[in-house]
Amino acid sequence: MPSPTQRALARVPAGLRPFLVRHRRLVKFLLVGGACFALTTVLNFSLKFTVLAHKPVVALTAATVVGTAVSYVLNRQWSFRAVGRRRELPLFLLVSTVAIAVNDLPLIASRYLLELREPQVTALTQEVADFLSGMVVGTFVAMLFRYWAMRRWVFTGVAEPAATRAEQQPQRIS
Repeated sequence: MPSPTQRALARVPAGLRPFLVRHRRLVKFLLVGGACFALTTVLNFSLKFTVLAHKPVVALTAATVVGTAVSYVLNRQWSFRAVGRRRELPLFLLVSTVAIAVNDLPLIASRYLLELREPQVTALTQEVADFLSGMVVGTFVAMLFRYWAMRRWVFTGVAEPAATRAEQQPQRIS
């Protein structure tokens, strides 16, 4: 009986299958990223139009933090499950903190340097500028940084089986 992955690949045009198989980690990363982008967008707008109406950068940051946490779980369990190392969570948090700042920079520039906010522009222009700068440009640049940094520093080697890790731990003598 074919696995769910094999059934899904059977639906893809034959010419595209080798590319998807060869770059499966990138494809999984992008699928996780797309789901987390949708989650972050919904959270961002929910916060921005309710409790954080006058703090768009805080709304984007909070939404991105939640999206990043979900991203870690999904990437750890699916995209990068075969690779990693013992200190991956602190490294992931460090990379993600930098990526969240990278994600916020275009929104900060749009709002406060270019002054694309009310009353200088219409409410619609402000919201379009916020979406394009924070959610589109910011997320794209942060995604490039995250993918590069995750492969470089976080999910770097073959994961050790739990039994191997336990054997390497020093035994305590009571």
